[in-house]
Amino acid sequence: MMESSTRQTLSKVPAVTLGFWLIKIAATTLGETGGDAVSMSMNLGYLVGTAIFAAIFIGAVIVQMRAKKFHPVIFWVTIIATTTVGTTMADFADRSLGIGYAGGSAILLGLLIGSLLAWKFTLGTVSVVSIRTTKAEAFYWLTIMFSQTLGTALGDWTADDDGGLGLGYKGAALIFGGLMVVLAIMYYWTPVSRTVLFWATFILTRPLGAVVGDFLDKPLDHGGLAMSRYTASGVLVAFIVVCLLFMPHRAAEKAH
Repeated sequence: MMESSTRQTLSKVPAVTLGFWLIKIAATTLGETGGDAVSMSMNLGYLVGTAIFAAIFIGAVIVQMRAKKFHPVIFWVTIIATTTVGTTMADFADRSLGIGYAGGSAILLGLLIGSLLAWKFTLGTVSVVSIRTTKAEAFYWLTIMFSQTLGTALGDWTADDDGGLGLGYKGAALIFGGLMVVLAIMYYWTPVSRTVLFWATFILTRPLGAVVGDFLDKPLDHGGLAMSRYTASGVLVAFIVVCLLFMPHRAAEKAH
């Protein structure tokens, strides 16, 4: 009886710990370098890149949703899939369709807010500890995909000179990193909803990862380090693997 009760309180997503945020930032950065490697370094273009990563994303989500409990590797592979498809999708909308960074960001922000509101209206909560049903998990991954795509557009809009705010990769990273510090302070010293703070921080990790990824692989004359996208992606994959192997991982547990 006790075992059944414990199982019912466990979520299919990880507990929010320092390790969670370290892997999340690395995964979002990998999404940028990996997405650019396929669409730009391989010269496949944003549309083909989006199709490839969308197929991977759909497959990963199916495996994740069929799993009976939280599996760190399956979960983080699915997160990485959302970051890569988010990168190519945002780039396709912003550049190939000519919507622009501001237009793309506005549309994606609307989709993200709509997803969260529909989730809240349907299930009564958007807390990660509620991810124990198929419907909740479907809303969770839809919301994540929109947040990852929005983050790419926001990162590019903030950093780029051409059509953006022109703050550069370092300037944009400082802004998004600073906002995350503010949210951390609010978490420890204010009564603001932990669910609101989680989603705000989760969303901000994506533009932070986007500008850090661009900083790693963009040319020197564009303010980057000119690293190979393949090298940068390999280093990030290695870092994530080390975190998965040596850091504790547990499912989020509902508080009583």
